[in-house]
Amino acid sequence: MADQLVFGERAGRGIATVMARKDVGAGAIGEALGLQLADGPVAVTQGTMLAVGTGPGTWLVMDDAAAHDFADVLQERLSGLASVSDQSSGYAIFQLTGPGARTVLQRGAAIDFHPDCFGPGCVATTVIAHIGAIIRQVDDLPSFEVAVFRSLSGSFRHWLTEAAAAL
Repeated sequence: MADQLVFGERAGRGIATVMARKDVGAGAIGEALGLQLADGPVAVTQGTMLAVGTGPGTWLVMDDAAAHDFADVLQERLSGLASVSDQSSGYAIFQLTGPGARTVLQRGAAIDFHPDCFGPGCVATTVIAHIGAIIRQVDDLPSFEVAVFRSLSGSFRHWLTEAAAAL
């Protein structure tokens, strides 16, 4: 399995949900964050900050170098533009890398992971093993990140281990 798939959990990342206020577009929020933000299921990065489109006018914003007041800082930057909710302890982020990563995800999510349809920067909000998940393809290795609610991370880890065992 090690040559097909390597997976683990990422820790220490600041995470916040950002929801645009009425009549505020992705451009205004992106400008305040210093990102070329898109209004759709794509991920954009600038430095250590990552914004993942999870729905209309909604993003999961993450930062690997975030301080403990990450959500407060975002709220100040987005004052009048968006609502911000700290999710740093609410999500577990799993990283899957290797040739088997796409195969394992196809076993659990009812979306098309073919490289022609789902490539680097693509995002899907879906369900895997009855667990809500946000999936992002990071690169062409392929590497993926899967965000699930932390309270369900044990169940997701169990599903992932079982699904990967068949590789």
